[in-house]
Amino acid sequence: MRSRSVFGVCLLAFVGAFSGFGTPLLLAQAAPSTESKTQPATPSTPAPAPSAPPAQAAPAPGEKADKSDDESVATVKTVVNEVRVVFTVTDKHGRYIKDLKKEDFKVIDDKGPAELRSFRSETDLPLQVGLLVDASNSVRDRFRFEQEAAIEFLNSIIRLRYDKAFIVGFDVTPEVTQDFTDDTEKLSVGVRALRPGGGTAMFDALYFACRDKLLKQEQTGPVRRAIILLSDGEDNQSHVTREEAIDMAQRAEAIVYTISTNITGTKGAGDKTLERIADATGGRSFFPFQMRDVQDAFQSIQEELRSQYAASYHPANFIADGRYRTIEIQAPGRGLKVRARKGYYAPKP
Repeated sequence: MRSRSVFGVCLLAFVGAFSGFGTPLLLAQAAPSTESKTQPATPSTPAPAPSAPPAQAAPAPGEKADKSDDESVATVKTVVNEVRVVFTVTDKHGRYIKDLKKEDFKVIDDKGPAELRSFRSETDLPLQVGLLVDASNSVRDRFRFEQEAAIEFLNSIIRLRYDKAFIVGFDVTPEVTQDFTDDTEKLSVGVRALRPGGGTAMFDALYFACRDKLLKQEQTGPVRRAIILLSDGEDNQSHVTREEAIDMAQRAEAIVYTISTNITGTKGAGDKTLERIADATGGRSFFPFQMRDVQDAFQSIQEELRSQYAASYHPANFIADGRYRTIEIQAPGRGLKVRARKGYYAPKP
């Protein structure tokens, strides 16, 4: 008798927080098959070529072939629609609230109620941080001071053998001056290697940092992904649009914090762009018109990254159609402000 087995194949259908957060899963269960199987390849390892199926003996004259080997069996697919999201809660004075419970929140997914399944205060996840520094001519005035403030921030937040960060400077093109590392000395050298000059392609830099750095960085468990973007928000060289850059940040599940380098004392068009990017990804915008306020901005980002909640829920009426779905998290009746990313992309069937 030829033995038969049933095997399950689990496919990740959508990669969205921070890593591991906001990821609907697609499960496929297959019935018995006589085809040879290969293991799925990792991003860095090509899949091995499938081996040839063993030769089958021809049936003897007058003997019927085993139909079970030839019959095709339908595959049954089931969508497990769990969305994970990281968020912060502040009171009317902007102070972080860290002691709330699952019952304090209500989740609206794509304008419909959602069932909150898991909830926890998340203050100690490993960090994957990208520091993007505008090195165009428009930010020369206090460039050196901002570099030193960024170095102080990285020295304070990156923990050896636990967190990792990378440095990207950009004018017309993004340039990695230090790849992912937990060595704060190397990160400091990477920041000091930045030199201002040229035009500004901020959207390209954000798109690159999310697609080519965060999404491709290996992870062995849940992590928190964040981008700190220092710029005046003016873009005159990018090949991608603002919304395309935001889309890629959302797919990478990266919270983007923006620090404006505008020193005019009034918010301009570039500042509004920075606000749009931060708001869409669940981050915050800072406008330190005085140089001493830059350090305060970095300090606020550091505090926020250690003052967050993580939750997962099942959206109602979920359809795996690749469409963008909105997220709204509320704390009814408490006068609190909840900040989270604005949505995610459903997987495609």
